[in-house]
Amino acid sequence: MAEGLRIGIVAGESSGDILGAGLMKAIKLHYPDAVFEGIGGPLMLAEGFNSHFPMERLSVMGFVEPLKRLPELLSIRRKVIRYFSDNPPDLFLGVDSPDFTLGIELALRQQGLLTAHYVSPSVWAWRKKRVFKIAKAVDRMLTLLPFEADFYRQHNVPVSFVGHPLADQFPLQPNQLEAREQLGYSSDAALVALMPGSRGGEVRMLGEDFIAAARYCLSQKPELQFIVPAANAARKGQLEALIAEQGDDLPIRLLDGDSRIAMTAADVVLMASGTTTLEAMLLKKPMVVAYRVSAFTYHIAKYLVNTDLFSLPNLLAGEKLVPELIQDDVKPEVLGELVLERLSQDFDRKALEQRFTSLHQGIRLNASEEAAKALLAMIKERRKGTK
Repeated sequence: MAEGLRIGIVAGESSGDILGAGLMKAIKLHYPDAVFEGIGGPLMLAEGFNSHFPMERLSVMGFVEPLKRLPELLSIRRKVIRYFSDNPPDLFLGVDSPDFTLGIELALRQQGLLTAHYVSPSVWAWRKKRVFKIAKAVDRMLTLLPFEADFYRQHNVPVSFVGHPLADQFPLQPNQLEAREQLGYSSDAALVALMPGSRGGEVRMLGEDFIAAARYCLSQKPELQFIVPAANAARKGQLEALIAEQGDDLPIRLLDGDSRIAMTAADVVLMASGTTTLEAMLLKKPMVVAYRVSAFTYHIAKYLVNTDLFSLPNLLAGEKLVPELIQDDVKPEVLGELVLERLSQDFDRKALEQRFTSLHQGIRLNASEEAAKALLAMIKERRKGTK
């Protein structure tokens, strides 16, 4: 491709900014003069990205906040569509944020532009009919996980499984001793990481039960120690208040961030469901996973969700490798027993580590480079077809 390469990208949040920056680096290894523009964050800007709007204007969560910002979001989307319609790039890529980016991809593809989407929405788990819109919106879906790619193949959507960037970042063999030295723990300490979530709602729903579970574990195993990494200052204040109310007599140490070091140092992790469960798997840690939402949200979700498993290690394995507790099943004594089970000498820790290592290797593909290859092949094919 001797002609200059120009790619439109819209990333709506920090995770997309990370992926977008990694992708840009990989593409620039092949095409140093490639031009990237659209909407991106600070990491993409550092790679030379031209962002037409600040990415933080798209970074909204929940149900109410997006509704408040809807006029602004729709205006930005219209302007992005108009710009790329008038100035067609070689390819337009939406990175995550499907509620915002899929509409852009659909409009541009209908005008004949080449489009792709990086990071599949959870169509395999809920709102499966979205796959029909995706099929109309993108020339190719790039997925991070293999079972996602299988779903798209079943629905005849062109797809490339590129691997998960987190798997590229983590060593196959984590160094627990080094992590313990960093945190000041001895090699023989019995250590449990409590991770009730990075959002206020998660901590509100799970924090009290996690601390009560720690108390239960101590009643059976008095030498235990606990670490709780706080995602930010707001979570730290929230956790400090909970510990003061529920567990100020317990050996619980609160950390400023350092969740990966905390998990690496721990023997077992008690955690909220989310991407962090994948990190725990990549660190080869036995874990107990809990999930709880409001009764109203759960009542609606149980009719929409189409999967028996919800934690990423189990979804990757296709079976229940780690215990999952949801809603009313989240009880301190149940959580505590499951943690103690994983601390006992009878637990086959080695077998679990071997299974996690195999899963790690299966998604460790150099994701940014694989994504770049897939997109550059699409552009090359399109250019060849237009000659």
